[in-house]
Amino acid sequence: MPATRPMANALRSPLLPFWLVIALLPFGRSSELGTLLCLLGTILLFVRHPWALRGHGGARLLLALLACYIGAALLSALDAVVPGKSWGTTAGLLRYVPLGLYACFAIRREGKLHAMYFAVAVVIGVWVADAWLQALTGWSLGGHAEAERISGIFGADNLKLGPTLAVLAPFALWAARERWGRGGLVLCFLVMLGPVLLAGSRAGWLCYGLVALAFAWREAGSVRRFALWCALGALLAALAGGLAWRTSSRFQDRMERTLAVFADNPQGLDEALTGRPAIWRASARMIADHPWNGVGVRGFRYAYPDYAPGNDHFLVEEACGVGEGACHAHQLVLEVLSETGTIGLVLWLAATAWALHAWRRQGPAARARAFPASVALAVMLFPLNTHLAFYSAWWGLLFAWLLGLWCAALYVGGDDHA
Repeated sequence: MPATRPMANALRSPLLPFWLVIALLPFGRSSELGTLLCLLGTILLFVRHPWALRGHGGARLLLALLACYIGAALLSALDAVVPGKSWGTTAGLLRYVPLGLYACFAIRREGKLHAMYFAVAVVIGVWVADAWLQALTGWSLGGHAEAERISGIFGADNLKLGPTLAVLAPFALWAARERWGRGGLVLCFLVMLGPVLLAGSRAGWLCYGLVALAFAWREAGSVRRFALWCALGALLAALAGGLAWRTSSRFQDRMERTLAVFADNPQGLDEALTGRPAIWRASARMIADHPWNGVGVRGFRYAYPDYAPGNDHFLVEEACGVGEGACHAHQLVLEVLSETGTIGLVLWLAATAWALHAWRRQGPAARARAFPASVALAVMLFPLNTHLAFYSAWWGLLFAWLLGLWCAALYVGGDDHA
């Protein structure tokens, strides 16, 4: 199937509203336009078909998973340190329900699913081309490069290019593999590797490495060939990293900070992790004081000054606002525990078990269709990493978008030749 045909299908109703969320993601709250259109579409659907949920396993799965995600926030708001913030955040999470349901009902056939994958890959292609332009000239659609790393279309005051590009990379790699075979897959991996490295996000580096491992395993089919693919990938990454070290002062600075972890002093570890150990220690103290339902979603920044030492550099230098300190826990498990407590973590674990059970129950064909979305969700949620805030308006929206696409992909029917 020519790539232009799925792309054209994605840019017309009913896929356009859902695709707009990703297309407008670099432009702040503009991406909520897609969310609003999905809400209106979902309302119209249920006006016409009030019992639509009865026949769609993906929609029911989505509701169960979002019930755990939103339920953790709801319970955390009952005695939150800043009730208004936590209740407002919880209310805002409800918009993810129609967003995900729209995906489940709009993407009912394999042709539409592939069209969405290709359309997301086109968006990623624009981001990558823009990032390379910034790496070579210092300028991009987002403006001038940040001093320490490239920021691409997201802009120098919004350093999310690295983790976002890495999380959404499976869609570009899948599209390249479908369109041009293994050669296209390898070429796409290399073209994206440069911006991921130069974006300077260590979390993004790890996510992209996990994506590469997932695709290597899919291509290999055996342990021996998987080892060969991994060796090839490591060699290409090492060559790219060496080239970036020699030609990019930004990448060199980030690597020197990263390598400080091997310094024989505590300051080296703290520098390598950009002060996050202090945040994690404060998180542990919050968890000890609020073990059951946490300090409330998005209450971390307000509780932080009470759990950090007075000379904490996040309070005096890198605060979200004057005197506030760190904005979130920078680690998924610590975020869930500190903001929603043990109850919230149990709900998250229940949702994970439920999702894995649903994935295993589907046949190999369904799991293959959902592969790009599955990999994206898996690397986004990989616990041994640092993370953006999953209950924030921006990262939470991307998480909910992926969740809706994944539920839709698992339960699509046959190709409708659309």
